[in-house]
Amino acid sequence: MARVVVLDYGSGNLRSAERALQRVGAHVEVTSDARAAREADGLVVPGVGAYAACMEGLNSVRGARIIGERLAGGRPVLGICVGMQILFERGIEHGVLTEGCGEWPGTVERLEAPIVPHMGWNTVRAPEGSKLFAGLDADTRFYFVHSYGVRKWELEAADHIKPPLVTWADHSGDEFVAAVENGPLWATQFHPEKSGDAGAQLLRNWLTSLV
Repeated sequence: MARVVVLDYGSGNLRSAERALQRVGAHVEVTSDARAAREADGLVVPGVGAYAACMEGLNSVRGARIIGERLAGGRPVLGICVGMQILFERGIEHGVLTEGCGEWPGTVERLEAPIVPHMGWNTVRAPEGSKLFAGLDADTRFYFVHSYGVRKWELEAADHIKPPLVTWADHSGDEFVAAVENGPLWATQFHPEKSGDAGAQLLRNWLTSLV
């Protein structure tokens, strides 16, 4: 049984993530303890609310350092919703720029769609070879609730490095990054823990990557 830590840094949605992971067979601990977070088979970084508030909470438990140390050792991390957004370089909300973890270049910004927030079920366009979406049909829907996202993927390709697999979604004509698979670092803008059977399959796929 995979040992998973859901990082508690003051953001909401911790218990729903815990329950969803338990249902697919993980042993789950919700904690801010750095040692437990470093040593777990997998680390989940959830997040809801404002980018700046999430970064403040993350910094209060040295979360960016924990994430960086895990990735340096090739140890899996899964970011969810704002927990994905804070992995990028920066976020801009109401004209205020906040530095993120910087694992990927790019800016989290307000969606440019007629109706915001983007709330409800939507399909995604996963790339060929995705392990995160293995076993899921192209018309599978996931649950989103957000007003901000990454609308431009800025990481340049390098000849000697395998490029990340980037999944996209569309909200009223505005495209944004819906998920990323980058070595041990995976992330989703949508909420797998709120996405029913499809979300459960996705979490199983992530757990499979831990062993």
